[in-house]
Order: sequence, then C-alpha cells, then structure tokens
Amino acid sequence: MNGVQTRSAERALSGGTWLIVCGAMLYSILTVTPLMAKHTADEWAWTAPILPLVVDAAVVIVVKLDDVLARLGGHGGRWPITLRWMTGLMTLALNTADSALRKDLVGVAVHSVAPLLLIVTAETSLAYRRAIAHAVAALEAEQRAERERREQAARERAERARAEAREEREHAAMLAREQREHEARIAREQTEREEAARQAERAEREARERAEREGRERREREREQQQRERERIEREAAQRRERERLEREQEARRQQQERAECERRERAALLSGGPVSEKLPEDRARAVVQAAFAEGLAVRAAAELCGWSVGWVSTRYAEHREGAGLVLEGASS
Repeated sequence: MNGVQTRSAERALSGGTWLIVCGAMLYSILTVTPLMAKHTADEWAWTAPILPLVVDAAVVIVVKLDDVLARLGGHGGRWPITLRWMTGLMTLALNTADSALRKDLVGVAVHSVAPLLLIVTAETSLAYRRAIAHAVAALEAEQRAERERREQAARERAERARAEAREEREHAAMLAREQREHEARIAREQTEREEAARQAERAEREARERAEREGRERREREREQQQRERERIEREAAQRRERERLEREQEARRQQQERAECERRERAALLSGGPVSEKLPEDRARAVVQAAFAEGLAVRAAAELCGWSVGWVSTRYAEHREGAGLVLEGASS
C-alpha cells in the first residue's frame, strides 16, 4: 500500500467516524431534550438541551484528540479511556432513560442503537488509526532501510572505483619512478660533473625551500599572536561594556527607589492631616485622593481627608483605576 492509498483510507475512516458522531449527537439531542424538559422546572425548561450538548461536546473532544494522538503514535493514558467510556455510557443512559422509566423495552433497545454505535465506532476508529499509523511507520522503516542499502551499495561501488583508480595511479607512478631512476643512472654514468652540478642545485633549492618554510612559520606565529592580542582586547572591551551596563542598571534602580521613597513621603504628608471639616481646594483635594488611592484607603476615608463628597471621591478613584489599567496594558504590550 502506498501513501495515496493510506491517506484515502484515513479520509474514509475520518469521514465515516465524524458522520456517525454527528448523527449520534443529533439523535441524542432530540431524544434527551424532552426527558430533561420533563425533569426541569418550568421556568428553566429552556436549559433542557444543555446537558446533551455538554455530553456530546465531550464525545467530540475525545474523538478528535484520539485521532491526533493516533496520528502521532502517542497514547493519552487511562484518563482518555475513562472519558471516552464515561461519555459513551452517559449518552447511552440519557437516551434510554425515558423508555426505561416507562418500562418500554423496545424503546430502550431502539434508543440504545445510536449510543452503542458511537461507543464501538470510537473504539474501532482509534484501533484502526493506530493500526494505520503502525503500518505507515513500518512501511517508512522498510523504505528507509531500502534507501540505506542502496546508499551502502553505491558507497561500496564508489570505494571500489577509488581503489582501482588509486592502484592505477600507483602503478603509473612506479613505472615513472623506474624510468626516472634509469635516466638518472645513465646521467650519472655520463658525467660526474653534471651530477655534482645537480647536487649543488638541489642543495640550493632545499635551502631556499627551508628558508621559505621558516618564513611562513614565522609569519604564521605573528598572525596567531596578533589574533590572540585582538581577542584579548575584545574580551576586555566586552567586560568593560558589561561593567558599564551593570553600573547603569544599578544607578537606574537607585534613582527609581529614591523616586518611590519621595512619592511615599509626599503621600504620607498629604494623608497626615487627618479628617477636615471643610472642603479643601480642588487641586489639593485631588492630590489627597490620589495619595489615598495609592495607599489603598477606602473611598469614605479619602472623602473625610479632603472634605469632598463620597460621589466625587468615587469618580476620582474610577479615573485612577482606569489610568492604572491603561498603564498595565501598555506595559504588557
């Protein structure tokens, strides 16, 4: 089975499951609502559909989450099983209760079809989804193993090709080396002077290469030393910036504490006068109300401190609460 067939089977299973769930929900609502209406006070009769809706909503949650967990290859534990069976049994009990109370066995049998079908469908669809997930995982594992085998065979072929190419290069190098040795032997036999010249030239070339190598090593050491020096300077700069940042933060906290202490003293000074017998000027009254709001005093206590009415003080408290809400909203955004 390929991926297209698997997805087609999953769509058919999902569509059939949701068709049965929706049909059972509609049938349950139509069946249970009259029963709930008969057992509910007349003024609350409009709440009769709520209970079947709640139970059916739990059924929808269970079916949907079981679908997701099955696709991910997970397992929710005992609580999803408990909820699934509890909602199914509740649906069965609610659908058959009216017929059972009237001792109508045929009605009990007829009204138990949809709940029982819902319970069995939920369990069966979960088993099918898990089986499909396991089958898909096994198929993917088999395909992955096949890809790994093909890649391994390709690596082995490439390794053999590289080994053959290496052997050919080594053979060609050996032939070339033998040819060079033969030519060198002939050249040595021809003249000792040319050999001496070649040795002198070789010694000069080696000395030049050694000097170049030493120069490269010296330049490399100098570059490494410069790199270490730059890293040291950067570390010191980073440490200095971190110290400056901490100092700025400490200074900001200190200033904030000083402002808070200053505001606290001002509020204490405004509230220290005690109740007044006459209205304070509006500006001072507003300052007293703001201090009382900040200290959490009651509206009546603030009214006694400023001499204004409780309604006026309540209005100022509402303004301060709205302002505090806007500040919190701006801080959170």
